[in-house]
Amino acid sequence: MFLTYTQTMTRPRSITVVFMVAGLCLVLGDRISSQGSRGTRERSLYVSVVDSNGVPVPDLGPSDFLVKEDNVTREVLRVTPATDPMQVALLVDTSQAARDAIQHIRLALPPFVAEMTKANAVGRKNEVAVFGVGERPTVLAEYSTDPQQLQKGIDRVWSLNQSGMYLLDALIEVSQGLKKREAGRPVMIAIVTSGPEFSNRHHDQVITPLKSIGAALYVMALGQPDTSLKDESRERALVFDQGTRDTGGSHEQVLSPIGLPNRMATLAAQLTHQYKVTYGRPESLIPPEKITVSATKNGLVARGTPVKEGQP
Repeated sequence: MFLTYTQTMTRPRSITVVFMVAGLCLVLGDRISSQGSRGTRERSLYVSVVDSNGVPVPDLGPSDFLVKEDNVTREVLRVTPATDPMQVALLVDTSQAARDAIQHIRLALPPFVAEMTKANAVGRKNEVAVFGVGERPTVLAEYSTDPQQLQKGIDRVWSLNQSGMYLLDALIEVSQGLKKREAGRPVMIAIVTSGPEFSNRHHDQVITPLKSIGAALYVMALGQPDTSLKDESRERALVFDQGTRDTGGSHEQVLSPIGLPNRMATLAAQLTHQYKVTYGRPESLIPPEKITVSATKNGLVARGTPVKEGQP
């Protein structure tokens, strides 16, 4: 009777323990699964890939890109053409120092604007605006997808007598304007000479707002490089160097303004043939300080601009 009693009492306890363990496994499994789905998130970059001649490289896929956050490699999930519309700000030197270059600038801008405002593969058009940076930052043409409207602003590009350049002030003001517009894919292109800079700005004051709105900075510097030791010139040089690298843009020294139309045509091709590179990263409260992208194939150069948080 004792053995019978022990068996009858032990069997229900065993069954109860089995059910408890199974239930615990299900709960833990759900939590692990839930943590796994929340443990990673997707981020994207707008990326230009060019060959040694600056020509965009087509038909690239995930294996052709290497993305790192703070030197930690991330998995590239997918690569698609970048079709999100751009908001392009053209900042043009209209100071007295640009007098001999104005003709070439006015010649280079209309084809660039026409190319940038064409409808892309999904029917979207980029907006372009024109700003003068001589004497003070000045709006010459508001953001528009209409080349004819923008041509009116290009026609206002003239050098101002006895004026200096206020490029760094203009970069800050245009960044603030793009932030108010909630621009999703801002691009800033400065076409300037080596004339004196009159903005009293530290380079960090310029680069920080650029990065905060996700803007890529491109610089076309005309003529010989500025070798002045003045503080304003040094700060501008740092913006040209560090600002373009940190935002995924580029800095080109165009020794003769005659070459500007070809350089602007090349830049238009690069901008309109970018990729959207999406990668996975662990969920973290601390954002990465540095995000880099490179091409895995030899001879190719990749430059990337992070897509702003909250953008699809």
